Amino acid sequence: MISPDSQTLLLLCSQLGLPSEPEFSPLTLREWNPLARKLQALSLRPADLLDLPQAELQTRFEVSTEHATRVARLLERSGALAIVLERLNNLGIYAFTRADKDYPEKYRQRLKDSAPAVLFYAGEKALLGQPGIAVVGSRHLDEAGQDCAKFVGNACGLSGQVLYSGGARGVDTLSMESALEARGTAVSVLADSLEKQVKVQKEALSRGDLCLVTPYSPNAGFSVGAAMGRNRLIYCLADYAIVVASDAETGGTWAGATETLKNNWVPVFVLEHNAMPDGNKLLLQKGALAFPHPFKDKPVKLSDWLKGKAAELPAQPNQPSLF
Repeated sequence: MISPDSQTLLLLCSQLGLPSEPEFSPLTLREWNPLARKLQALSLRPADLLDLPQAELQTRFEVSTEHATRVARLLERSGALAIVLERLNNLGIYAFTRADKDYPEKYRQRLKDSAPAVLFYAGEKALLGQPGIAVVGSRHLDEAGQDCAKFVGNACGLSGQVLYSGGARGVDTLSMESALEARGTAVSVLADSLEKQVKVQKEALSRGDLCLVTPYSPNAGFSVGAAMGRNRLIYCLADYAIVVASDAETGGTWAGATETLKNNWVPVFVLEHNAMPDGNKLLLQKGALAFPHPFKDKPVKLSDWLKGKAAELPAQPNQPSLF
């Protein structure tokens, strides 16, 4: 069962139940956040919007006629939404939102207003935000990069840490498969095709060893923008991040790593070896911590090693989280 608050966010902020060429597009985060602040200021919940006439919505929330009409029309498709949610549930795919208590707390703390309003997932949702390590990097790896990806995945599996990745070829797949082979757990933050991946990862999902999650529609196709947008979601679920291979000043790995360093979300480690890519060298110059190849200690010691090497992050000021 989905809560009335979550239903409201899905109606307003997702594509579910909309025609291929909708008259009104869903609200973006930049459009939802001001509305969420007004709801909180009025001591209202998102579900209260469902019962407001359009005229009252316009006056109470001080929005334009056009915006009030758009919100009202988006809220009218509850029947279509229910049909789509039932189909997704039959596939093992579920939705939750920032209005839910079990929304990942690390997203609230680290991303604040930038946290996705809606998430779709399959598998073991309880894995989201559990202690673990994010592994990111290029799809094209040299031998050292392949060894590192497999090592970190294996180390996570053996030590009970969740392996966080993006579910793509290369680093993501190698590290995730190694974690699962070591009887560990993994979370893949997808940029596209959740419906397809549910079929591919059916066995691991049924065991409860894997969670697939995405901020995009479950049937969304790949786009560069979506891939770039989900990078921060990988980092912000983990306790540490290891960049295996990065291009210099271009690409999703570079963008995600530099954004994480700038915001101090988690300590960022970068694989260091003689033939490392130029992007790795530049990230080290920007303050990332060196991760040696080969790692000298046992895999089960990796988490303690990262903890010992990581500089303490400055305390982040708290602010009320939005729906």
